[in-house]
Amino acid sequence: MIAKIIAHKKIVALAGILLIAFALSGCVFPEPENPPQNAQDVQRFSDYNELKSAFEQAANSGRNYGIGDMMIGIATMPMMATSDIAESAGSKSADYSTTNVQVEGVDEADIVKTDGEYIYNFSQNSLVITKAYPIEEAKIVSQTKFDGVTPQEMFVDGERLVLFGYAYNNYYNEPWGMPQPAGREAMPPFGWGGNQVFIVQLYDIGDRASPSLEKEVEFQGSYLTSRLIGRNAYFVVNSYPNYYYAQEVEGEENIIPMMRENGLEKRIAQPSEIAYIPPMMPQSFVTIASMNLDSGKIEKEVVAGNAQTVYASEENIYFASTQYFAPETPILKDLERTVIGDSEKTIINKFSLKNGEIKFEAQGNVPGHVLNQFSLDEYAGNFRIATTIGQVWRGPSIGEESKNNVYILDKEMDTIGKLEDLAPGEKIYSARFMAERVYLVTFKKVDPLFVIDASDPTNPKVLGKLKIPGYSDYLHPIDEGHIIGIGKDTIESGTGDFAWYQGIKMAVFDVSDVENPKEMHKIVIGDRGTDSYALSDHKAFLYDKEKELLVIPVMLAQIPKEQKEQGYNEWGSPAYGVPVFQGAMVFRLTLENGFEERGRITHISEEEELKRGYYYGNEYSVKRSLYISDVLFTLSDKMLKANSLSTLEPLKEFVFG
Repeated sequence: MIAKIIAHKKIVALAGILLIAFALSGCVFPEPENPPQNAQDVQRFSDYNELKSAFEQAANSGRNYGIGDMMIGIATMPMMATSDIAESAGSKSADYSTTNVQVEGVDEADIVKTDGEYIYNFSQNSLVITKAYPIEEAKIVSQTKFDGVTPQEMFVDGERLVLFGYAYNNYYNEPWGMPQPAGREAMPPFGWGGNQVFIVQLYDIGDRASPSLEKEVEFQGSYLTSRLIGRNAYFVVNSYPNYYYAQEVEGEENIIPMMRENGLEKRIAQPSEIAYIPPMMPQSFVTIASMNLDSGKIEKEVVAGNAQTVYASEENIYFASTQYFAPETPILKDLERTVIGDSEKTIINKFSLKNGEIKFEAQGNVPGHVLNQFSLDEYAGNFRIATTIGQVWRGPSIGEESKNNVYILDKEMDTIGKLEDLAPGEKIYSARFMAERVYLVTFKKVDPLFVIDASDPTNPKVLGKLKIPGYSDYLHPIDEGHIIGIGKDTIESGTGDFAWYQGIKMAVFDVSDVENPKEMHKIVIGDRGTDSYALSDHKAFLYDKEKELLVIPVMLAQIPKEQKEQGYNEWGSPAYGVPVFQGAMVFRLTLENGFEERGRITHISEEEELKRGYYYGNEYSVKRSLYISDVLFTLSDKMLKANSLSTLEPLKEFVFG
């Protein structure tokens, strides 16, 4: 089974050739039914034998050719939520930044959190808590080592901290002589990746100098994403059935993933509790669970399916996955159409959230695949989604161009409006839903920014578009009429139908005149090879309109002047720059003057820079920035650094030991 799965990964990577072999062998799925499932229709397995039979049939029919990042959801107007006067954990309070989230009131887990007095982060497999406000009293108050757990993200709310991480059990370790951390017993091996265990820990941090572990829950599988709504932390886990090492549980063979809670090891759900929602193929398990921060109580819903992208509002959570379905009559001379084009569907499952309880509500499907969580949105009771059909690399030479679309579904997940065939031959690079407006950036050689009116959900329409060089990976609202875009600058290739990526490009778009959007301001940072965590993770983007503050982490690459004058290198492509800086770049951003660089903050000393030459290690790479009162903090794996927010003069730094 493991060999089959590895082979599948190679097939996806070599799509154009090896997909033909799968098509010839009949490894395709039936076309989904048009009517979506609803809460009354949800099916559950009657017993273990029925569940196992369904999984075996799905496995024999071929693996799901899913695409897209294993990411979580996002999308509406509020972004970088900022507390004007926020209560801190202690007796003091301060104005401070919070995690850049998609939906106001729906927090997203991250590698760093602050409550306005303390900063919480991970370093060297430890939880570090730093007293940060006031700066005169700043100091590290505790470093709590995790026992056999690698942390990934966390939430902090009052005197509770929820940690998401992973570990590996020792089923395979004993033969290989690998020690198991003390105090952590092994769970049976499980499926693809075999021994990975997802772990949720709830800490009492009332005493910041000595956090105490209140509860720990383990799931066989991998963490996808999470949200904090009120006092309930919701999280999504993907797990795979283990046919090769099926363990006996409760007197019968078992391919259902296991979990451990309060020292008791059990299935994540009994067969009769597991939902099966066609046309999703039962090839893996999705667990949507919640943990109450006060009681530690766990609620969950388990579905036989697959989750790739997640979006959550305050009332609902949606998970989307892309599958490929065979047309009714596959044509052998055009085998690519059996897995691309109209057969490409994204299936969306909707669950309601109420006080930690999770309930399936409805299912819908739309053509194409999604980019990331910002491609999904909920507004005025409707669900909205932006998709791309096909792949840019295919092009018209083999009979089909990629196309981009916006679909609007009602609360029953029936499609009620659509706008299709945008920017043929291109794909979506970023999306932003803002109330009745939708903004899409597509790209191949130039960057069309589409302004779409969705005020009538049954008839979305393009109001205007702007074509400029480059593209935006992320769109961030300033106000109703202005948007920040951050991505890459580009130059057109003189030898082909594509463009070369260059340095980072940031722009301010004026969309107040929807029929004539304009690029008001732009700045290009560095040369080819310049990069930023903010291009792939919106949580690395710090913006505050009132403070006129914008901060992003940047790895700056520059080309020497004489080399730049030569243009293209010996291989016929633009040269890459040499890394000269890694750290936070701080800008003043106003609608009047655009981007004004105020300064740069690095964690890499001159001595370290000399040691590294052209290459930077990760431990001192700045990944996040935040502010508390008049202090700007930057964070790397090894250091927390404090600078004056007004002057950027260094104040203090803490190196994690």
